Amino acid sequence: MGKIGEQLDIDFIISTGDNFYDNGLTGVDDPLFHQSFTDIYTAPSLQKQWYNVLGNHDYRGNAEAQLSPILTKMDNRWLCLRSFVLNAGPEIAEFFFVDTTPFVTKYFTDPEDHVYDWKAILPREKYLNNLLMEVESALGESRAKWKIVVGHHAIKSAGHHGNAKELNIHLLPLLQTYDVDLYINGHDHCLQHISSSDSGTQFMTSGGGSKAWRGDVRWWNPQELKFYHDGQGFMSVEMTPTEVSIKFYDVFGNVLHNWSSSKQLSFAI
Repeated sequence: MGKIGEQLDIDFIISTGDNFYDNGLTGVDDPLFHQSFTDIYTAPSLQKQWYNVLGNHDYRGNAEAQLSPILTKMDNRWLCLRSFVLNAGPEIAEFFFVDTTPFVTKYFTDPEDHVYDWKAILPREKYLNNLLMEVESALGESRAKWKIVVGHHAIKSAGHHGNAKELNIHLLPLLQTYDVDLYINGHDHCLQHISSSDSGTQFMTSGGGSKAWRGDVRWWNPQELKFYHDGQGFMSVEMTPTEVSIKFYDVFGNVLHNWSSSKQLSFAI
């Protein structure tokens, strides 16, 4: 990542959640923050702003700790919020970060032996309704050339976890209505690109940052599954007002898959 970041002269880094495995942080003084973040991403090119969302494993710990400004004081690269909008350049791109974990019903009805930090989420229905209204409002008001939504859970995935049906019900219609270009997620421990026939959105999974599964792949229509890497790696996004370019890399920095798209410039008269 450090080498690719230097080559591309990156502006910022995005984490798609499950920032601290296996059970999040116990608090702001948890040494895991340094062991799994500060002491790992030491390359000069990665000393940029990090934008992070929470994953389901983060909710198994003290979710509030990851949102605390105390962590930002300890490492000024760190920024984690439940849901937020990042304007990445006037009229070029906007990133819409969505807190997807509270959408998934099984974490509430069948938590197994895990304890989730739902303090700021309950009542759940009110939280989700407000979140969806905020996302829809932000997407509707956006005048960015490129719209990218980032969440932890997959809307479309051939990986172990597969599609989060709740996101297909509640979030996918917003992506379709407001012409979202990319949906980027983690959760499944792989890299993949799905170009669905029922949506103009490209679905990108970048969940191979640490732990990777082997041989755990669900069947998916090969006309839609443009790329699947059953291993570790990461992805890059390069954007201009007229073009977007996506690349997936393995741990050695080899390009495994690339995709690009272009749009015409529009001028107000």
